[in-house]
Amino acid sequence: MTETASYGQFCPVSMAAEILCARWTVVLLREMLCGSTRFNDLRRGLPRMSPTLLSKRLKELELAGVIQSVPTPAGTSEYRLTEAGEELRPIIIGIGTWGQRWVESRLSLRNLDPTLLMWDMRRNLSTDPLPPRRCTIQFLYPELAPTHRNYWLVVESGDVDLCQTDPGFEVDLLVTSSLRTMTSIWMGLSRLDAEVRAGRVHLDGDPAISRAMQQWLKLSVFAQVERRVA
Repeated sequence: MTETASYGQFCPVSMAAEILCARWTVVLLREMLCGSTRFNDLRRGLPRMSPTLLSKRLKELELAGVIQSVPTPAGTSEYRLTEAGEELRPIIIGIGTWGQRWVESRLSLRNLDPTLLMWDMRRNLSTDPLPPRRCTIQFLYPELAPTHRNYWLVVESGDVDLCQTDPGFEVDLLVTSSLRTMTSIWMGLSRLDAEVRAGRVHLDGDPAISRAMQQWLKLSVFAQVERRVA
């Protein structure tokens, strides 16, 4: 166990909680279950977690047999889930499903994070509805500080890259919105077409990419969960 002393109980629930309930551990596992294996990718999915604490949690999970460190030909390491780690998938998905269903949306939308939102969009983006050429889609959140206001998704040869500095390519579509509105769309709390009609989302650029936005953007894996709260 990490920050707190052992529960001192033989119950499997308490023993599992000693491994999983330390701060950041569950969301770290969420990132790994979403496919992140490299330290820097994990950091991008956990932008508010310090590198020191991330290293600490990875070591703890490795000692617990939940993950393993695998050396790469480049001399670095990747972190892979073990069989025990993979068995946590329905548990982590279940926690997210519960949160989407029962946590009041105003509480969810109080925790806005542009880096996490864009990283989630990047790994879920569907390239099929986009033209078979390089496409650059810029997201602009005017109310944020200049360093967090602009993001670019660059799609090329089936790969999607996320840039926080201008990649220098011609922008095919500019999406302008408040961070709250785009987060609400991503989480399925509001609809893209409704937000565009209401003037809260502005799309400027290639009409075909604009019309297909809902198809290539997709939504959070939890967006379809039936909500039980207002």
